[in-house]
Amino acid sequence: MPQPRTRVLVLNGPNLNLLGRRQPEIYGTETLEDVEKLCVDAAAPHGLEIDLRQSNHEGRLVDWVQEAREQHAGIVINPAAYTHTSVALRDALATCAHLPILEVHISNIHQRESFRHHSYISPLADGVIAGCGIQGFALAVQRLAFLLTDRA
Repeated sequence: MPQPRTRVLVLNGPNLNLLGRRQPEIYGTETLEDVEKLCVDAAAPHGLEIDLRQSNHEGRLVDWVQEAREQHAGIVINPAAYTHTSVALRDALATCAHLPILEVHISNIHQRESFRHHSYISPLADGVIAGCGIQGFALAVQRLAFLLTDRA
């Protein structure tokens, strides 16, 4: 009998490497390292591990999603600008229907420019968290843990 997977892929799209320095009035002053700590702390009580990655390159994100199909228990993703533009990332996530997927946005994308209101990712996600700051990542990890327990 195969062992249950315990690693959660937390993917971050373009410009999130600048979190804490880029538009702090919108995204806050916390960094990607702070996001990782929040996720690790949220995952630990559920016996889950966090594999946090960030890339500014669409193809790299697609590669990591494809890898997650075989190696991870679920995906938490902040696709950033690719939310609104990437059919390639959407198609990669569609191959992960057997995994819980949670979409996270630090800002409330529905209060921002109209082009940010459409997401190619949301129809594939088991949940969408927007406007909760980086706390949204911890909420997503907790929800993912619940979904994994519910599916077991």
